[in-house]
Amino acid sequence: MQQEDVRLDPGRLESLFLQMGEAGAEDVLCRAMEEIALRLSHTERLFRQGRMEEMRKSARSLVAIAEQIGMNALARVAGDVTCCIDAADEVALTATLARLLRVGEQSLTAVWDLQGAHL
Repeated sequence: MQQEDVRLDPGRLESLFLQMGEAGAEDVLCRAMEEIALRLSHTERLFRQGRMEEMRKSARSLVAIAEQIGMNALARVAGDVTCCIDAADEVALTATLARLLRVGEQSLTAVWDLQGAHL
């Protein structure tokens, strides 16, 4: 099993907590994490179905959500997925999607761990 170097942007998370307060930031984080988990699964399903344009939209939405909560690695790899789709490079897309799923899972775990430490 490959491990990815996942780093969260603590400044982005801190900014969320300062702007929204603890309850508001927790709510945003929880909703964002749920949406990321759903979109990761949806993106993979679209790939298996060969629905590349919809997959591209799903990956682009992952970029926006991940950036909002400081998941920079996830945002970057989701952007890489869109580049592979744009280049019609199926081999690179297959590898990059696998990386996106790994980074996504590890990013979600990192946020949960950070949230647990914050509470």
